[in-house]
Amino acid sequence: MSLEKAVDILRYADRQKKCVVGFDAFNMETIKWIIDTAEEEQIPVILMIYPGDKKIMPLSTFAAVTRDLAAKVKTPVGLMLDHGPDFATTMEAVRGGFSSMMIDTSHLDFEENVRQTAEVVKTCHALGIDVEGELGHVGVASNEADYKNADNFTRVDKAVEFIERTGVDILAISIGTAHGSYVSAPKLDLERLEQINAATDIPLVLHGGTGVPEDQLKAAFARGINKLNYATGYKLKLYAVAKEIMERGEIRPRMSDLVMAMEQPMHEFLRGIMRLAWPE
Repeated sequence: MSLEKAVDILRYADRQKKCVVGFDAFNMETIKWIIDTAEEEQIPVILMIYPGDKKIMPLSTFAAVTRDLAAKVKTPVGLMLDHGPDFATTMEAVRGGFSSMMIDTSHLDFEENVRQTAEVVKTCHALGIDVEGELGHVGVASNEADYKNADNFTRVDKAVEFIERTGVDILAISIGTAHGSYVSAPKLDLERLEQINAATDIPLVLHGGTGVPEDQLKAAFARGINKLNYATGYKLKLYAVAKEIMERGEIRPRMSDLVMAMEQPMHEFLRGIMRLAWPE
């Protein structure tokens, strides 16, 4: 199956009352393990790359590898730039072959966020590319105020206005999560989520999924979250699995042997995250 637009995958998830995981990957193995697991489970998935990781794999190469592997499976696979910081970076991803885009200028004031997001949407829509925007800044989990101060959360009225003025296809919202590893347990504002979901008609995204208690995630999925971004947890698990295998000393000291030994435990990890968001 060829790549599918993220918005189409997420609309399908919404009709099924389920959630799709958007995983951040950064090289061939981390892409392949995600797609292979999704195919085994017959669960849709979205492959993403954080702009900083283009130092490891250029955006065009990431797109080419994902597109090639997606063509070999039957499961719907999306391809999206994660947290595009500006117009120039999103256009680099467009030229590289990305089929979906995220522009994140949520750290700016509302009017500037609207202006820059709308600029990306206008160009991408002309090229048949769907766009995710963000409103209500999702900060860093090492700063407790970023995910516990309700002033940072998405306002319902502003979400409606933002969608109308920018034309975004997908909206990432802030309801009590942050990126990275939390210094204290997050508590999602599920009532706010219900209100935003009732007032809008596009797929909603929860960033900062790593470390959120499973019961809260399930409650968020049931209340309208159609995409869960998962980056930190994947990268931490990759490191932990590699470290454990090397410390056991059961493989030859070859990078190729390490990669092959990591495959099965990473499949098991990815399977668990996918099944959480997309239960039978």
